[in-house]
Amino acid sequence: MDQANTQNSYNWIFVLLITIILLIALWAIRSILLLTFAAVLLTVLATAPVRLFERWGMSRGIAILLSILLGLVVIVVAIMLVFPTLFQQFSVLFTDIIPRGVEQLIEEWNSGRVFEAFPFLEDYVQNIVIDSDLINQVATQVGNALGTLGGSVLPLVGSVANTVLSILIVIFLSMYFLAEPRRYISGIIALTPKWYRSRMQDILALCDETIRAWLRVTGASMLLVGLGTALGLAIIGVEQWAALGVLAGVLSFIPNFGPLLALIPSIAVAIIQAPENTFWVIIIIYGMSFLQSQIVGPLLANESMKLAPVLILIGQIVFGVFFGFLGIMLAVPLTALGVVLISEMYIKDFLGDRLWNSLKDVNDEGENLEELLPSPD
Repeated sequence: MDQANTQNSYNWIFVLLITIILLIALWAIRSILLLTFAAVLLTVLATAPVRLFERWGMSRGIAILLSILLGLVVIVVAIMLVFPTLFQQFSVLFTDIIPRGVEQLIEEWNSGRVFEAFPFLEDYVQNIVIDSDLINQVATQVGNALGTLGGSVLPLVGSVANTVLSILIVIFLSMYFLAEPRRYISGIIALTPKWYRSRMQDILALCDETIRAWLRVTGASMLLVGLGTALGLAIIGVEQWAALGVLAGVLSFIPNFGPLLALIPSIAVAIIQAPENTFWVIIIIYGMSFLQSQIVGPLLANESMKLAPVLILIGQIVFGVFFGFLGIMLAVPLTALGVVLISEMYIKDFLGDRLWNSLKDVNDEGENLEELLPSPD
C-alpha cells in the first residue's frame, strides 16, 4: 500500500515537472506563438474566396492562386483610386492640424474659454491647469512605453525593418497553412489520445467557426464605424473626414480603447477647423462606438461568438500584459477561443455537461435553478 502511494506521488511529481517545463518553454516562445496565431487568422480570412472557388469546381491550387491575384487587384485599385486622397489628408492631419489642435486645446483650457462653452465642466475640473511642457514630457514617456511594449512582443519589433520582417513571417506562415491545412489539423489531432480524436476534430471545427464569426463581426463593424464616422464628420464640415473615418474604422478593431484613440485626432481637427462642432465630433465618435458595441455587434455575432464585455476587457488586460500591444489587438479572438476550449474540453468533457447545459437553457419553462444544482449528499 505504501509502495503504491509512493509510486503515485512520484508520478504526480513527474507530471508536475513536465508541466512546469512545458509552461516555461511556451513562455519562451510566446511571441512566435502569437505570430503563428495571427497567421492562422489570416489563413482563415483567406480561405473564404478559396472555398468559393473550390465550390465552382476548381482545384485548391488554382483557387489559392486566383484568391491571391484577386487580393492584389483589390490592393492595386485601392492604391490608384483611394490612397492618394487618404495620403494627402493623413499628411496634413498628422504634420499640421493635430499638433496645432493640441496646442490650441491647451490654450483654450488654461484660459477658461472651455468652461464658457461647457459650463458643467467647471465644477469638476476648474482647478486643473494643463502645462504644455508636462504634456510633451508625458507624450515622450508614452512613446517610450509603447516602444518598450512593442519590444516585449518580439525583440525584432523595435525597428521598421524588423516589423516588416514580422509581417512577412505571418504572410509566409499563412501561405503554408493555406496550401495544406489538413496536414496541420491532422497533426494537432494526432497529439491527442486515440479515444479523444473524434471529439478533438469537432472542437477544432467549432474553433474554426468561432474565428470566422469574429472575422465577420469585426469586418462588418469596422466598415460600419468607418463609413458612419466619415459621413458624420463630412456633414458637420470637417475637411479631413475621409482620413478620420478610415482611422476610426481601423481603430475600432481594438474594443474599448479604439474609440478613445480615434477621438483624440478628431477633436484636434475640430478645434482648428470648427471649434463649435467639437461637441458633435465627440457625439459622432462615441455614437458610432455605441452602435457598434451594443447594437450591431450583438446582432451580427452568432451564439459561438457571444462574449460578455467584461471578458473582453479582462482578456485585453491579460493578453496585453503577457504579449504587449499585439496581445491587446488579438485579445478578442484569443478570448473567444479560450471560452470555447474551456467550455468544450473542461466543463463538458472533464466535469460533465449535464449541469452546464441545463443552466444554459434554464427557465424557458419556468424551472427553478436550485432544482438543477447537485445535492449535497
